[in-house]
Amino acid sequence: MVFVFRFPDVGEGISEGEIISWKVKEGDSVFQDQTLGEIETDKAIVDIPSPKAGKIVKIHVQEGDKVKVGEPLVSIDEGKEPYVPEQQESVTKEKEQRHTSVGVVGELEEAPDEEPIRNEQTRATSKNKLAVLATPKVRQLAKVGDVDLLNIKGSGREGRILEEDLDNNGATIAQNTQKSSKLKVTRKYDMYGYIDRIPMKGIRKTIAERMVDSIRTSAQVTSMDDADITELVSFRNSQKEDVEKKGIKLTYLPFIIKAAVAALKEHPLLNASIEDEDIIVKKYYNIGVAVDSGDGLLVPVIKGADQKNALDLAKEISSLAEKVRSHKIDIAELKGGSFTITNYGSIGGIYGTPILNPGESGILGIGRIFERVILKEGSVAARHILPLSLTFDHRILDGAEAARFLQTIRKYIENPGALLLV
Repeated sequence: MVFVFRFPDVGEGISEGEIISWKVKEGDSVFQDQTLGEIETDKAIVDIPSPKAGKIVKIHVQEGDKVKVGEPLVSIDEGKEPYVPEQQESVTKEKEQRHTSVGVVGELEEAPDEEPIRNEQTRATSKNKLAVLATPKVRQLAKVGDVDLLNIKGSGREGRILEEDLDNNGATIAQNTQKSSKLKVTRKYDMYGYIDRIPMKGIRKTIAERMVDSIRTSAQVTSMDDADITELVSFRNSQKEDVEKKGIKLTYLPFIIKAAVAALKEHPLLNASIEDEDIIVKKYYNIGVAVDSGDGLLVPVIKGADQKNALDLAKEISSLAEKVRSHKIDIAELKGGSFTITNYGSIGGIYGTPILNPGESGILGIGRIFERVILKEGSVAARHILPLSLTFDHRILDGAEAARFLQTIRKYIENPGALLLV
């Protein structure tokens, strides 16, 4: 038998909702109370449980569509009788509207008016049911609970059946009440006013899981320092125009990557990870570069960064960033990193506390370059300062080693000529 499950009345004065997502598809087998999908109303987000076990033979409303209370959501084949093809539904639609009742957990079909009464006993039963004293609401509850009112003794005036009589006598009603309570309603307001709920899914959900995993499995500490990159700024400006003629965008990031690789060779514990009770020091230098995809940060990895010059790095950074923004990045290009650099300075940040990528012992955050007036060699001068923030795994190395690593990076980016030798 096919059971047509309709959008139930979830209370709160709700008359319609929008399908946010389906957790099932046509052809899926479901068990009773399994979540079929989420429906958003103006007041709540409701998880809809399946009232029956069986196979989903039809999803009547698509994601993003509106549905009113009482309209069909899904059809579930309970496997008790052959499935009636959907074409027949349109023929009997008018009859169905006249002879169905909508309850909290779906639809229960009545016999059509034109169906012949086959014997006198059935005729008598129908007559007796009409003679039962009960309000329309009580009759509806009895129908939903599959309770025969002829078997209920009313406690009201002149034997009228009340709601409490159903509670006292109808086990099915109690079961139905339990089913309706399994509707999970997440309200869109708190005690202070209305709120928005944003589903955690896709890239954002993956990022959240990885960040929690990173913090849970490592001892993270952040150390900060400033680098005077006045000479690097002059060198980059002198080369920028010629490089752009070759179709290459020259930023400061290629120079910072080269400085980081040189520092990692001198301080290998920043290029390491932990497996069981061993520290794994990596002899390759795959540098991840965090890129904003629009949906969240992705970290494409430059493989073998130690074997590439600044122009090679500039071209690869540009190519990988474009793939991320256009959502064409390959999963292999996001794996294999040994150390990561994140440039929040590009949007104005100065210092930060970057979170390690799982499986790495260090991540370098670079902030916005700013000018500072300092005393240098007896003279006051305006210098270009690059803020650096290094987060490291304190299980693998101590703060002194992290500070020495930052000093080594400073040594290279403050003297661009030295970068040409590494």
